[in-house]
Amino acid sequence: MLDYIIVGAGLSGISIAEELISRGKSLMVFENNSQNSSTVAGGIFNPVILKRFTLAWNAGEQLETALPFYRSLEKKLEVSLIDELPIYRKFNSIEEQNNWFSAMDKPTVEPFLDSNLTNSVNDHIPSNFSFGRVKGTGRIDTSLLIWKYREYLKKMNSLISANFDHSKLVLGEDFVSYNEISARKILFCEGYGMVANPWFKFLPLHGNKGEYLVIRSKDLKLQVAVKSSVFILPLGDDLYKIGATYDHKDVSADPTPAARETLLSQVRKMLDCDFEIVDQVAGIRPATRDRKPIVGQHPQFSQLYCCNGFGSRGVLIAPTVAKNFVAYLEEGESLDPEIDLKRYL
Repeated sequence: MLDYIIVGAGLSGISIAEELISRGKSLMVFENNSQNSSTVAGGIFNPVILKRFTLAWNAGEQLETALPFYRSLEKKLEVSLIDELPIYRKFNSIEEQNNWFSAMDKPTVEPFLDSNLTNSVNDHIPSNFSFGRVKGTGRIDTSLLIWKYREYLKKMNSLISANFDHSKLVLGEDFVSYNEISARKILFCEGYGMVANPWFKFLPLHGNKGEYLVIRSKDLKLQVAVKSSVFILPLGDDLYKIGATYDHKDVSADPTPAARETLLSQVRKMLDCDFEIVDQVAGIRPATRDRKPIVGQHPQFSQLYCCNGFGSRGVLIAPTVAKNFVAYLEEGESLDPEIDLKRYL
């Protein structure tokens, strides 16, 4: 009998699997590639909410946990995952500049905001005002991470690439079984797919659709990420990711003309050089009312658990939540009450 079955191999499932494997636990991971929210946010790790210049939830602690976690995976998977990419906030008014300096009066925010403003970050991103640099930022290559980690699980014979049929899960007294696989516990890390999970669909998870464009510009030559109405994120080879949108009503997986036009309108206001669209991608972020994850044990069945609702900051959140969750599962530590699903019971 295995220790765990994990359903989902996005950032949540991977982070939990790695924590369990480091403790010598046996597991089987199911993944059907139906959810791609882990890549919609562009893999950016950024501790500051750049709309209001406030610190994201537990961002300082999460940053201290996330970077060592991804560095350990770089060594383990023999790949380069971390790009310590500077992020600059383009100011659109004197008021925004003043708000930047006002935010620096907060002890939790001050370490992440550079007091030296920059007049220009690129010849093709004009501004009547300056730019502020956020410290401790960068990008995780989430697509490469997910691909390589799934390959690692395959080599361990610990990955099944197939749909998980909830109706075939059998609950024993202190175990679960699925087809011919038995485990002490099952962890659902399904992203937005959890709304169809018969055991956890009672939780208030909602979809937040995000879309981004990939453009090519030979003139831009941007070496940093820039945030104004949208992010511009360099990908290399004259390619840039533009996004992302937020749509609480449309939960279809397909890119939309409306999002394309919205992003085009915004990027045209930022750039004064030529570019072409080469791709458009959409994904559904699993979000919650309080913008915090939903983690914990089913209120009736002690073998069933979920870890979900990371929203748009999964790259930063996942390693810290996984560490707390696995310590709760294996060592009896308390879950952070801010993420415990009991808050919704």
